[in-house]
Amino acid sequence: MQKEAIVMSWSGGKDSSYALYQILKEGKYDVKYLLTNIFKPNKRVSMHGVPESLIKQQAENIGIPLITMYIEEKTHDEYDLKMKEVLLKFKAEGIQTVAFGDIFLEDLKTYREMRLAEVDMKALFPLWKQATSTLAKQFINEGFKTHICSIDTAKIPKELIGIDYSNSFLNQLPKNIDPCGENGEFHSFCYDGPIYKKRVKFQKNGIVTKTYKHDQQEYYYLFSDLS
Repeated sequence: MQKEAIVMSWSGGKDSSYALYQILKEGKYDVKYLLTNIFKPNKRVSMHGVPESLIKQQAENIGIPLITMYIEEKTHDEYDLKMKEVLLKFKAEGIQTVAFGDIFLEDLKTYREMRLAEVDMKALFPLWKQATSTLAKQFINEGFKTHICSIDTAKIPKELIGIDYSNSFLNQLPKNIDPCGENGEFHSFCYDGPIYKKRVKFQKNGIVTKTYKHDQQEYYYLFSDLS
């Protein structure tokens, strides 16, 4: 039986890593590409702050080709336009499905499905509606190694930036914070685990603080400066 060719949406974090792991274990799909979005001015994954060079290393160490979509303005219109162009290229190769690591955000799932439907493609969500507390423990127990690369300081203690995603990290999270950070409380960079042929080597170069304004409010994020 021929496997269905698919693309994996790739942020470099734990959820996309674990979703890919589940897909590969199932053995039903042929993952042709990892698809990542890079903010071109700083060559980093936007909310993760991870440099493009490390995303490339991830793909090489996993053994799946990386397709990079460059964003220059961080607007929804630009993102939608460029994504449609990329999806049409995949479709021309006979690929009909894109997989995502989303877990329970209904609006995000709907958005992805609508964008794919516009080009007559479909979405796959391997982790959908699984208990995040269970996923967090499974991810750690199965040998994945992940670095906490950005946090929302309004939700997460600043001491938790730049450390590994572990049982110790989970125990230090405030009670109201999702253990997978599904609401954007924190983001991660996965550097080792069952999907990797070898560990991704990286350096920590300190912590960077960035301020974002939305609806006349300021939000402070801490980033682990990686290279």
